[in-house]
Amino acid sequence: MCEPSNQFTMGLRDFIKDYFLSFWDYETPKVMVVKNRTLGIIYRGVQFLVSTYFIWYVFISQKAYQESENRLESSVYTLMKGSAVHGDDVLDTVEYAQPSEGGDVISAILRREVTYDQKQGTCAEYFNVANANCTTDSDCVKGDVDFDGHGKRTGRCVQYYNHTFKTCEIQTWCPVEDYAVVREPPLVEAINFTVFIRNSIHFPRFKVLRGNIKDASTKREVRKYLNRCHYDEEKDPYCPNFRLGYIAKQARENFSELCRTGGVIGVFINWKCNLDLDPSNCKPSYSFRRLDLRKDQASSGYYYRFAKYYMKDQVESRTLIKAYGMRLDVIVHGNAGKFSPIPTIISTVTAMTSVGICTIICDWIMLTFIDKNEVYSDRKFDEIVKEPKVPITTELSFINSYGSNHSDLSEGVPL
Repeated sequence: MCEPSNQFTMGLRDFIKDYFLSFWDYETPKVMVVKNRTLGIIYRGVQFLVSTYFIWYVFISQKAYQESENRLESSVYTLMKGSAVHGDDVLDTVEYAQPSEGGDVISAILRREVTYDQKQGTCAEYFNVANANCTTDSDCVKGDVDFDGHGKRTGRCVQYYNHTFKTCEIQTWCPVEDYAVVREPPLVEAINFTVFIRNSIHFPRFKVLRGNIKDASTKREVRKYLNRCHYDEEKDPYCPNFRLGYIAKQARENFSELCRTGGVIGVFINWKCNLDLDPSNCKPSYSFRRLDLRKDQASSGYYYRFAKYYMKDQVESRTLIKAYGMRLDVIVHGNAGKFSPIPTIISTVTAMTSVGICTIICDWIMLTFIDKNEVYSDRKFDEIVKEPKVPITTELSFINSYGSNHSDLSEGVPL
């Protein structure tokens, strides 16, 4: 009953022993020349493709021989320029730019909705607010504040301004914005407004500092150049002045639609610097893209509110302005690279190692698909086992015994 168990134990022991002993075997490549033109063409073709990939893509395109730095230090300063006539008023940057001078975010007002002469007091809630409509005071709970409303309810049901129906009375800035708002026409002249974007970057590892403004010998020449230039990718790549119309066009947006709803545009500045060349070749490239979600009507567009306060008849008053605008978010990316022996050696070794895949592919084809694959397999793999030495006395006794029984062959056996 115990024999199968003993056999299994002995078999497992032999397997473990053979595995342990084979672990210490040494394998060395064997050179075998195969006279097969098809296999040779495949081998050289794969060699060519792998070598071309590493030379062109890894070394030339990806510059694997360079040490790189992606964490640049950046500074951004923005300034809006231009003026426009809006009705009887002349608007300058203080009126339509928020902030007039800023960092990496600046916006231009393209359209306004204004509520004039608001004062603190009580008035009827806007009829479109949930549960604002009423018939008696019992419909209005005193002290309630509706999330979408304009103020705190007083508990009274009052006439809605000069209309016949009633809404709950609230304590707030009166009259409420939704009732008294005045919608002004869009500021179409803003299409020619310009935004000045000054950007400087620093790569600490390579101690390289660059800016996006054209170098000049004197400040006067710089100022003169900046007053007349507008950015052009080919003619003026170092001019930091961008027309709002140009930005909207590059972002594939309709400027008239932006005037109606507002929008957020990303200004992407990308620095890709090859420091093996002269630092003057390290210049920025610009791209523009709409950032707010146009498909989501609840969150698309861009607007904000602000108020202008003043005293009228010794009562604090304000003009509330809801401004629809074009907001610019300046986002800076960059990387720099410079020759270094360490990544060059690593990439070269990787390339040489990867070329070995050619041999693996061709060996697989040779041993699997080509005729005489069994012959190739027998020739390719040899196993050499160290044979035990036979004692000389044993050899002599064997020869003498063999010679006495085979007298016709004994003379030909060397001793």
